Amino acid sequence: MKSLYKIVAVVGLSFMATSCFDKAKPNYQFFPNMYEAVSYETYSEHNVFKGGVEAQVPAKGSIKRGFVPYEIPNTPEGYALAKATLKSPLDSTAINQDKAKELYTVYCAICHGDKGDGKGNLVVKEKFLGVPSYKDREITDGSIFHVVTYGLNSMGSHANQLSQEERWVVADYVLKLKAGL
Repeated sequence: MKSLYKIVAVVGLSFMATSCFDKAKPNYQFFPNMYEAVSYETYSEHNVFKGGVEAQVPAKGSIKRGFVPYEIPNTPEGYALAKATLKSPLDSTAINQDKAKELYTVYCAICHGDKGDGKGNLVVKEKFLGVPSYKDREITDGSIFHVVTYGLNSMGSHANQLSQEERWVVADYVLKLKAGL
């Protein structure tokens, strides 16, 4: 008889414990910080961070993953060094010529022309003058990459618009245009 009371007590306690469960209202959470992270408002002040500001500047000297810094300076000597020593790291057979033409058309042809003759739409409308033809210049893939990266004379830098790989693709396409002139 004692074992029957024990069995009834265990069944009764388990029934009471499970009958209060409601899927719409979850039970009490132990250690809620493990499930729901503490979020901070952007640009708000907090004692947790150095200087009391949530938005922190990246560590000095840090670079994003996959980025290779371009170490040649933006000087005439740097241009001469790039012209003499820089070679494209891309395999010329693996370059997608359709993509190269598309990038050139979007970023370069407006001034330099579709053929690289310096007669782009802005030059024809006399918005910019003195845009050179590739035929008249001694250029290498390194000098083209350097100029697209930093800009030269009235041409601005395209480093923010084009990745390093895309700049090398454009340089390859410019050399192909030069050979066709």
